[in-house]
Amino acid sequence: MKPFTDIETPAIPLPLANVDTDQIIPARFMTRSRAEGYGASLLYDFRFDSDGEPRRNPLDDPRRKGAAVLIARRNFGCGSSREAAVYALADFGLRCIVAPSFGDIFASNAVKNGLLPARVSAADAEALLASLAVAEGGAVRIDLEAQTISIGNLVAPFEIDPVWKAQLLHGWDDVDFTLREQSRIEAFRARDLRARPWALPGRLDFPADLPVSPEAAGTAKGNP
Repeated sequence: MKPFTDIETPAIPLPLANVDTDQIIPARFMTRSRAEGYGASLLYDFRFDSDGEPRRNPLDDPRRKGAAVLIARRNFGCGSSREAAVYALADFGLRCIVAPSFGDIFASNAVKNGLLPARVSAADAEALLASLAVAEGGAVRIDLEAQTISIGNLVAPFEIDPVWKAQLLHGWDDVDFTLREQSRIEAFRARDLRARPWALPGRLDFPADLPVSPEAAGTAKGNP
């Protein structure tokens, strides 16, 4: 996973609350493989009409080309637990979602895929959405170490779980995070082996001529 320190990029204002994972990635696009990319399907029904013609929308505004930040209202990523919603955001090029609150499973999935769920106050979310600099495609700076979002004179603090912050800063997945304690894990195993040698699983060797019942023999051959 790519480490996240700070980024400076245009932001996409999405002044909507309760944007659920079914809207973020409609189910009909989830039959393709991840290798094909999900970015083109992000918020598809918000961006395109029933004939597939583009609607006017902030995601495809040329002033925000290369934007890696999306700013929304409360409860972003609610609904079903589909991880593909995070894939769509990440494949579109986003690295950070700013909102007053997130769906719990969505936020966890986001961190596991290197996407920062930056939780701001409702007032700061509205200030960012109303910012003329954001509207004109100005660069928003996200500083994960300082936990701040800034553009012009507007500086908004954000919250994130400290474990998630460490994982994003270092690019650690859950296994990497656990392996930081490898020396302590190995020391514990050594102590435990000395204290409880009988607890170590052993291999059971059965004699080759061990009698087997007809019922067990039939099962072993695949018979019902």
